[in-house]
Amino acid sequence: MKILIIEDDQPLLEGVMAVLQEEGYEIDCAVAGDEGLFMAKQNIYDAIILDIMLPEMNGFEIVKEVRAASVKTPILLLTAKDSVEDRVKGLDVGADDYLIKPFAVPELLARIRVLLREKGTIGEQNFSYGPIQLHIQEHDGYIDGNKLYLTTKEYELLEYFIRNKEQILIRDQIFSRIWGLDSDVGLGVVDVYVHHLRKKLNAFHDESFIHTVRGVGFIFKGNDQDV
Repeated sequence: MKILIIEDDQPLLEGVMAVLQEEGYEIDCAVAGDEGLFMAKQNIYDAIILDIMLPEMNGFEIVKEVRAASVKTPILLLTAKDSVEDRVKGLDVGADDYLIKPFAVPELLARIRVLLREKGTIGEQNFSYGPIQLHIQEHDGYIDGNKLYLTTKEYELLEYFIRNKEQILIRDQIFSRIWGLDSDVGLGVVDVYVHHLRKKLNAFHDESFIHTVRGVGFIFKGNDQDV
């Protein structure tokens, strides 16, 4: 699972990153509001941890912009302000939860788990879409009962498609989610892995699930749905 941290306090940022990475989360970070907003709007994260007091833009403005862009990623606000008015404002503009500084690490981890559980990204052993079933612990997929023997990137790609089923995903968005914003491989790797994944799915099932949206990207849906 991938989490974005937007925080300009370097020691705090490094500490939170270390804790979350130890828990197995993949982390991206930003130290300025405008940079954080750009990354958040990519819609590739499972959760966002956002400080309110930031250079360039404050956390409230970022939440408003992110929600206006129809990004529904759960957002946890970090704030040194403990007044009821500030907490209410954060929730009213679209944040999902808040945590007052200084905070205990176990509480931070618990609140992240709650956000991810509510989103449906933890606590699952497997989940399905039509004849396709993903086994999270096994890190592999099945179609019509046949094991797909997916590579790590193929599994991540299929899971991302299914979690965002029936939504158009642009190539840049897929690339950033699966390979990372700082990856040195080319954007063409997306088409290569989509091709591999299609072959593995089509080997056991006639129906096509990965549809190309010309000039844009891909959409994952059954043939009984309009593309």
